[in-house]
Amino acid sequence: MIRKFDFLIIGSGVAGMSYALKVARSGKGRVAIICKTTIDEANTDRAQGGVASVTNLQVDNFEKHIHDTMVAGDFISDPAAVEQVVKGAPRGIADLVEWGVSFDKDSDGRFDLHREGGHSEHRILHHADDTGHEIQQGLIRAVRADKRITVLEHHFAVEIITQHHLGREVNRHQTDIECYGAYVLDPDTQKIDTYLSRVTLMATGGTGAVYATTTNPNIATGDGIAMVYRAKGIVRDMEFVQFHPTALYNPAETHPAYLITEAMRGYGGVLRLPNGEEFMQKYDRRLSLAPRDIVARAIDREMKLHGLDHVCLDVTHKDAEETRRHFPNIYAHCLGLGIDITRDYIPVVPSAHYMCGGIKVDLNGESTIHRLYAVGECSCTGLHGGNRLASNSLIEAVVYADAAARHSIEHIDAYTFHDAVPEWDDRGTMSGEERVLITQAMREVGQIMSAYVGIVRSDVRLHRAWTRLDVLYEETEELFKRVKATRDICELRNMINVGYLITRQAMERKESRGLHYTVDYPRHAYDDHKE
Repeated sequence: MIRKFDFLIIGSGVAGMSYALKVARSGKGRVAIICKTTIDEANTDRAQGGVASVTNLQVDNFEKHIHDTMVAGDFISDPAAVEQVVKGAPRGIADLVEWGVSFDKDSDGRFDLHREGGHSEHRILHHADDTGHEIQQGLIRAVRADKRITVLEHHFAVEIITQHHLGREVNRHQTDIECYGAYVLDPDTQKIDTYLSRVTLMATGGTGAVYATTTNPNIATGDGIAMVYRAKGIVRDMEFVQFHPTALYNPAETHPAYLITEAMRGYGGVLRLPNGEEFMQKYDRRLSLAPRDIVARAIDREMKLHGLDHVCLDVTHKDAEETRRHFPNIYAHCLGLGIDITRDYIPVVPSAHYMCGGIKVDLNGESTIHRLYAVGECSCTGLHGGNRLASNSLIEAVVYADAAARHSIEHIDAYTFHDAVPEWDDRGTMSGEERVLITQAMREVGQIMSAYVGIVRSDVRLHRAWTRLDVLYEETEELFKRVKATRDICELRNMINVGYLITRQAMERKESRGLHYTVDYPRHAYDDHKE
C-alpha cells in the first residue's frame, strides 16, 4: 500500500511532537507521526531533571549558560549551535507552556529553578522529579487535539527512501541525495507499506538499548541513526556516549535502569562509598556537582579500586520533608525497594544514558540528505560536543524542532511526491528458530558494548568489539536477506549498525576527550579541574 503525507515524522518524543505542532499550524499539508510503540513511550517521558533555560536575569545570563555548555562539551561544541539553543531556550519554554506543559513555581509565582552538575547557576525548570513525563503528556494532549496530525502507533520505519530505491547508486560523497519518505511496517497486516512524503523528520531518540544496562526504554535501538547511515547520510561524534553517573543499583532490574536525577546532586546530594567515605574531592573541585563524564569515570574508578558493585548517593543530611516534596517519585520508588532516601544511602551505578552524536545536521536541523531533517537525541547539532551538559537535551529538541519547522515550511512548496518509488519486496518467511537467533544476538550486542566500549576504553577492547560485531553483522545481514522483515530483526540490524559506528568512531579518535576516555591515550582528566 502507498500512503502520502506532506510531513512524515518518525518518532514521538518532544522533538517529533514539537515539530508536528509547528508544521501542522502552517497549513502546508498533511502531517503524520510514526510511533514505534505508543505515542507516550519515548526517552522524553523518562527525563526526570528538567529543562535548562536562562530565566532569572538577576543572577544568570546567556553568556554563563554558553560557557557552561562549552566547558561540559570539552570545548569541541559548535559555538553557533550552542548560541542558537541557549538564546532560543526562553522562546522554547514559552512554546511548551503554550502547549499545556506546567513547570513548578515558587510562592512568588516565579519558576522554581534547580541547579545541576556543570551549571554555574540555578536555571533548571522542572515539574517535581518527572519533568519529561509532564512534557510528554502536555504535547500528547496538544497533538491529539490537532486534527491535522495523524498518529500511527505501533508502526515501525524500516528504511528511508532515496534515489537508491530507484536503481541509482549513491555514496557518502554525493551532495544531491534526497529523501522521498520511508518504508513502514504495519502491525495489523505485517506488510511493509510505502509512505511518500515531501519532507521527512527523523526524531527516533537514542541508542541506550545497545548496552546491557541503560536508563533508556527498550525501544532506544538507534533506528533513525542506523537508517540514515545506511542511506549514506553523515553520522558523527558517536564515540561520545554519556553514561549517567547515578542510575539506581538494582540487580533485579536491567532495561531500563531507574534514573536518580542529576537534580538530586544539585539539591545537595553527596557521593560516598558504602562505608560513608566521600571521594569526589580526589577528582574535581566541583565535587559531586562536576559534569557527568568526570563523575561517571570517578565512580567507575572507585568501584574498580574497591571491588564494589555500586557507590552511594546521600541526601540524609537534608530536610526529610523537603526531600519528599522535591523528589516524590524517586522517594516512592526507592521506598518500594526498602530504601528510605531520607534515612538511607541510595545505591547508584553509572548506566548508558544519552548519545551526544548522531545524524549530522546544520542550524536548520537538515541532514546531509536533502528533504530529511533530524531533531532530538538522534541528531548531532554540535551543541553537546564531547559531553552533554545536564538538561540541555530537552530544550535542544524544542529549539531545533522550531528551526527545522521554519526551514521545511519555507521550502516544502518546491518539493513533490516521487511516485516512481517501488513497493517493498516482501518475499521471505520467519520461523520460530530464527527468532531465537535474533534474541540471542541482541543480548550479545549489549554484552559486547558494555564490556568493551563503555566508560573506559582501550585499543584492544575496541578492536575486540569491532571483531565480534563484524561476525554478528555478517550473520544478521544474511538472515535479513532471506526472511520476512519484522521489527525484531530490523532492530537487531540497527543495534549492530549503531554499535559499529560507536566503536569505529571511538577507534578513530586518538585522544581522550569528553566522554571518550581511553587508557591508550590518557589525559589527566581528573586533574583538569582540581584547583
